Amino acid sequence: MNQETLQAMRQSVVDGAADGAVELAQQALREGIAPLEAINQGYVPGMHQVGEQFAQRKMFLPDMLASAQAMKAAMAVLEPELKKRGEECPFLGTVVLGTVKGDIHEIGKALVGTLLQANGFRVVDLGVDVPAEKFAAKARELNASVVGCSALLTTTMKYQKSVIEVLEREGLRPRVKVIVGGAPVTRQWCEEIGADGYSKDAVSAVALVKTLLEK
Repeated sequence: MNQETLQAMRQSVVDGAADGAVELAQQALREGIAPLEAINQGYVPGMHQVGEQFAQRKMFLPDMLASAQAMKAAMAVLEPELKKRGEECPFLGTVVLGTVKGDIHEIGKALVGTLLQANGFRVVDLGVDVPAEKFAAKARELNASVVGCSALLTTTMKYQKSVIEVLEREGLRPRVKVIVGGAPVTRQWCEEIGADGYSKDAVSAVALVKTLLEK
């Protein structure tokens, strides 16, 4: 694939231009370009550039969200072709996300999922009001590396602890990292319940997951 096309793919992600990202993905398939090459050399480096610019405060959350959506839009074009060829996009790890039992807040968790996906993780979002047993069952089924539990109410925070307890009971805790987040959640609470990490926002959640999996 010529460098110009790869650069245009990278730029479409940096600009958060979903239509442009889709058009370039379709063009790549028409020209018989390997979808993995387009992903790994075009779109993924664009997302890395976005992360760097965000860290340097040259980009802000709405920009990053637009970039993540552009990445997702391109992947939606390329993934069916990957499956047809019997190939898979190499994932950095599998993350199971959910809002804990009794809590129906969605937005923060969904944002974490979008950014993790855009950064190369396989994400399975269990939705809201998720019982601890469901987190554990899905983590076992998918051989997940990380479970992320969101709680937006002080009354539902206790169920983050329940998730850890069920993972321990099921013998999954040694290999599954648990991260917690949500408005009332603090680092102190994270340490108190024995979670592996806490993040105050979606961007730091991505950095946290990467750090935990590198250890």
